[in-house]
Amino acid sequence: MSDIPEAIGTIAEGGLYASAAEPGADGPEIGENGHTIETACLNCETPLIGPHCHNCGQHAHIHRTILAFLHDLLHGALHFEGKIWRTLPLLVFRPGSLTRRYIAGERARFVSPMALFLFAIFLMFGVFQAIGLTTPSEISAPPQLQQNLTQAQNEAAAGLAAKRSALEEAPIGSAEHTLAREELEDSETTLSTLQSAQSFVFQNGSDGKIPFNKTGWEWLDKGIEKWRNRPELMLYKMQSNSYKFSWLLIPLSIPFVWLLFFWRRQFKAYDHAIFVTYSLAFMSLAFVTFSVLNTFGVPGKIITLSALLIPPTHIYYQLRGAYGLTRFSAIWRLAVLLVFVCLILLLFVQLVAVMGALG
Repeated sequence: MSDIPEAIGTIAEGGLYASAAEPGADGPEIGENGHTIETACLNCETPLIGPHCHNCGQHAHIHRTILAFLHDLLHGALHFEGKIWRTLPLLVFRPGSLTRRYIAGERARFVSPMALFLFAIFLMFGVFQAIGLTTPSEISAPPQLQQNLTQAQNEAAAGLAAKRSALEEAPIGSAEHTLAREELEDSETTLSTLQSAQSFVFQNGSDGKIPFNKTGWEWLDKGIEKWRNRPELMLYKMQSNSYKFSWLLIPLSIPFVWLLFFWRRQFKAYDHAIFVTYSLAFMSLAFVTFSVLNTFGVPGKIITLSALLIPPTHIYYQLRGAYGLTRFSAIWRLAVLLVFVCLILLLFVQLVAVMGALG
């Protein structure tokens, strides 16, 4: 993750070198107000007849001041000129209206769903790094768990010895003998289960790792071996791949949303893509908000309750507004979609785990 700032710095450095080496880097004449003075577009050289080039759309008389640079920086990150402030309130409070208006063609007013989704993922990455919400560097079971398992095994072993004595003392063929034999079998099963649990949790295989039987598929066995040898590294890869391939949630989700409307031909795959992408952007921003609130000491019960109530409520209102549904239609689709969400997340986690194992 330390490669990211280095990469950004390299890109910026390359941009500075490129601008310094570009012929005519001194640019046009600059007026006292910091604006360029030109009669032809600086981008395509078309003669100017207004405040914008009618050929390529670039502004005429552009700024070359540090304030203009800061403006471009904010605009590039947040569409600071108003798009973000028009988009976020609608995304939070009227997601269905935002989705419907964007599909209908109101593009210049709002941040595009993909841009907002990518911004939310980038923000999530930065916030999680800042608050330390990352995968563990070492995986080990808590000592108390090992003590509890050991104690339970000792108690089960003592009980097993008592059951054997009771079986030996009971007359063969009697009801007491049958009952004692059944209790002995139950005790043996309990002890075997506890021993297996301790072997799995604390990696007590013959080589000190979790044992597994080979599947015969070479690629799968290699992946399992990686998880077996370096679970911390594989979890780190999963987290990294979750950021890199978060966009996969969009194509994974679209078919499931389509299933909710396949008989209503006025809704196309594009409509579902806009719905899904805006919804994922909101969920990402909500997850970031919950994480920050938890860091600042907001009670866990409040965060948990909010996390359980806000996402389905948001989906309900987005369904109603985007597709023009009645309450009943939105409610049953919400119920089905929540099941679909679990399937989508399961598929995504499996894909990320496989990519980490094969990478």
